[in-house]
Amino acid sequence: MSSSERLLRLLSLLQTRRAWTGPELCERLGVSGRTVRRDVERLRGLGYPVHATLGAAGGYVLEAGTAMPPLLLDDEEAVAIAVGLRAAAGGAVEGIGEASVRALAKLEQVLPARLRRRVTALHTATTPLPGPPAGPAVDPETLTVLAAACRDRERLRFTYRGAGGGETRRVAEPRGLVSAGRRWYLVAFDTGRDAWRTFRVDRLASPQPTGVRCPPRELPAADAAAFVTASRARSRPLRQAVLTVHASAEELADRFRVTGAEVEPVDDRTCVLRTTADSLEWTALRIAYLDLDFEVDGPPELTERLTAMAARLARATAARGSRRN
Repeated sequence: MSSSERLLRLLSLLQTRRAWTGPELCERLGVSGRTVRRDVERLRGLGYPVHATLGAAGGYVLEAGTAMPPLLLDDEEAVAIAVGLRAAAGGAVEGIGEASVRALAKLEQVLPARLRRRVTALHTATTPLPGPPAGPAVDPETLTVLAAACRDRERLRFTYRGAGGGETRRVAEPRGLVSAGRRWYLVAFDTGRDAWRTFRVDRLASPQPTGVRCPPRELPAADAAAFVTASRARSRPLRQAVLTVHASAEELADRFRVTGAEVEPVDDRTCVLRTTADSLEWTALRIAYLDLDFEVDGPPELTERLTAMAARLARATAARGSRRN
C-alpha cells in the first residue's frame, strides 16, 4: 500500500467511527504507531481536524472544524447519498428540502460519469406515488443531536410533550432513530420510568447530551424498528374487517396486497377477506379502491364508514351535475 493509499484508508477509518485507539489503527493499516502519527499530521496539514488523546494506548478522533474538509466516499456511498438527497427533498424534516437540493447539485457535479448515470437511471425509472398527508415536521438539528447520542451511546435530557399536551423532563439512554411513514421515533431507555420507551421526535424539544455513557442494556426486540412497530401496535387497538368479495382469491390477493392467510377461497369467483388494521377509515378507503363487488360481513362500524363515504361521493357528483344543468 502506497503512502497516499494509506492516507486515504486512514481518513476513511476516521470518518466511519467517532474514536480509534492507536493500536487499532496500526492493526487496520498494518503499520507502526510512528507511521500512524506521521499520517495524522499529514491529514491535519490538509485541513482535517484530527484530535489525539493521551494515554498508554492513545486515541484519535476526527472532530468538527471551522470549515468542512472534503469527504471520502466510495462508489456505493456516493450513490446512496445522492439517492437519499433526492428523497429528502420531499421529506418530513423541516427546512431540509431546499438544502437537500443544493447538496445534491454539488454532489452530482463532482460524481464520476459512471456513478452519475446510475443515479440518473434510478431517478428517471422511479415514479413516486403520492403518500399520506404529511405529519408534523421535525427539526433537523434535533435529529442530528439524537443521532449523535445514539451513535455515542450518551445519555440525553430533553422535554417531551405527551399526547394530552403536558410536558415533562426526561433523561433517557438512546438506542436508535426510526423513520416510520412521515414520522420519526426515538427508541430509548427512560431512566425515570426504568423502561424502554418510544418517543415521537416532533414532540421532543431541547435535547441536551449529558456526557454520561449508557450502560449495556438489552432491547426487548430484534432492533429499534421492531420495537417501534410493536409499540405502535400496542397503543392502537387493531380491528378486523371481514368481507365477501366477488373475485378469485388470487385476484384479490394481487389487488389488495394481502397474504394468503387473509384470503379464504369460496369458489373460483368468490372469496372471504379477513384483514386487520388499526384504522377502519384506512380499511374502508382501501376497499373502495378494489374495483370489485363485495359485501361487508363485519364489523358494523365498517359498514357505517362505507355508507358515509358513499353519501359524500354521491353529494359531490350531484353538486357537479347540478352546476352543469
